[in-house]
Amino acid sequence: MIFEVWAPNATAVEVHVLDGRRPMTRGAGGWWSAEVEGAEHGTRYAFAVDGDGPYPDPRSRRQPDGIFGPSAVYDHARFTWSDHDWKGRDLRGSVIYELHVGTFTTEGTFQAAVEKLQHLVELCVDFVEVMSVAPVPGGRNWGYDGVDLYAVNETYGGPDGLKSFVDACHRAGIGVILDVVYNHLGPSGNFLRPFGPYFAGFKGSYWGDAVNLDGPGSDEVRRYFIGNALQWLRDYHVDGLRLDAVHALHDGRATHLLAELAAEVDALACSVGRPLTLIAESDLNDPRMVLPLEAGGLGMTAQWDDDVHHALHCAVSGESHGYYKDFAGLRALAKVLTGGVLHDGSYSSFRGRSHGRPYAGVPGYRLVACLQNHDQIGNRPGGDRLPVPALKLGAGLLLTSPFTPMLFMGEEWGARTPFLFFSDHVEPRLREGEAERREREFDGFGYVWEAPDPSEEETFLRSKLDWSEVKEEEHWSLLCWYRDLVALRKALPELSDPRLDRVRVEVDPDGRWLVMWRGALAVSVNFAEEAVTVPVAAGAVLLASDEPVGEGEGEGGRLRLRGQSMAISRPGAAA
Repeated sequence: MIFEVWAPNATAVEVHVLDGRRPMTRGAGGWWSAEVEGAEHGTRYAFAVDGDGPYPDPRSRRQPDGIFGPSAVYDHARFTWSDHDWKGRDLRGSVIYELHVGTFTTEGTFQAAVEKLQHLVELCVDFVEVMSVAPVPGGRNWGYDGVDLYAVNETYGGPDGLKSFVDACHRAGIGVILDVVYNHLGPSGNFLRPFGPYFAGFKGSYWGDAVNLDGPGSDEVRRYFIGNALQWLRDYHVDGLRLDAVHALHDGRATHLLAELAAEVDALACSVGRPLTLIAESDLNDPRMVLPLEAGGLGMTAQWDDDVHHALHCAVSGESHGYYKDFAGLRALAKVLTGGVLHDGSYSSFRGRSHGRPYAGVPGYRLVACLQNHDQIGNRPGGDRLPVPALKLGAGLLLTSPFTPMLFMGEEWGARTPFLFFSDHVEPRLREGEAERREREFDGFGYVWEAPDPSEEETFLRSKLDWSEVKEEEHWSLLCWYRDLVALRKALPELSDPRLDRVRVEVDPDGRWLVMWRGALAVSVNFAEEAVTVPVAAGAVLLASDEPVGEGEGEGGRLRLRGQSMAISRPGAAA
């Protein structure tokens, strides 16, 4: 077989394979190659650059011995797929479920996750969004310290494990979105520098050096990341990618990396005959992120919408510290429910400046909204989740909103287990300093930082879901509420209608109630502890409620809601 590697500045490159060193021949564009007889699927190999190394292959498909070991030849054609009838999933009208493979089950593997798919089928989610599966140092990590980006964490089951998981999801009718990190690489085991100009030479974000997207040699660096994205969608049959922190991608070219990626993915979708989704995590509040390429946008299918999360969180929790300050009060919630974002050019007190642009004309399905996600739970010192009463109200609004809802694993039953930040760095300097670095990262967020040591195994073990909780009455009741809400969203066209200009919200900040109108449907929420009467149309028929609701009363029709409860109703007609 032929081994290839890009090393444009090297004067000599060798491949270490089959207990020998073979010199490689320089070709066009700084690519080196060598043909080695006897190498096959599973053969270990590594590269030496100008005598340094050996290092893993920058495009290693498998790292069976971890990030410091050699790469292994991996033949994608050896895996047998059974999803030949899979036609993909469209993001429009869908519900996403985010999970971390290592903590979703006790075993923390792809195979164990497959055994829980029936739970997701009964919840009626359309996609699972899997947190990053790139190889990482040690045996546990969120995934954002990943290196060897073309490989899959062996702890979870390696490349065959991921394929088996995707295959099983497709058989269950569920699409798969994979979280990928292109704005930085982990601080441990990152061996890209000896090969070429992969980095820009400056700190791109808190998490590491910026990748070289627009400097000398950046053409091939861009191909490195675009090729990685296409690999997951093509060779692993993944249905979409969630792109981590794209605001940390420093690209001054006329065609941004995201636009180039969107065009490539669109072409691949035509080839494979199924829709492929790109979801960007961006805090820019810039609608160009999700505008089509032909309209001058960056062509992302959707983006995470933190403003919706913040407004919902403030409403159900009462918190208003740090970046939550601007979102306190029901008027902020009303604005995000009807406009998609709060900061549309308005002043952000957390940033100390104006922020964002209006999302006029952008359909709500292009904004992925949540009540909880890995960041918003895990970036709290105690990794604490919302309590059941708050989840009932928050889920009621989220799952009846015009956005694409995303749930975080365990949320649907009110899991009591935290989701803490954890890592397992091998080098003492990284391991011993992780807790301090973590505290510095969130300086100014308004937290009293009392967090467990991220490097302790117990921190990781505490974050694993306890599936036995589902059997308890309070948790089972909440799970049924989530199932009912998802089912209602899919049954009533008004609830999945993405047109933001058709959403109407009435609020009483003092009485702490809100009514969101989705067409003729009224979603009524009482955030106060005492009962309130909210205005609904005469003869309203109750479609769903999390608590018993009083009869419509008074002239013009009014609905009596108990404290901290909600109801969905339709005027004068049965469901």
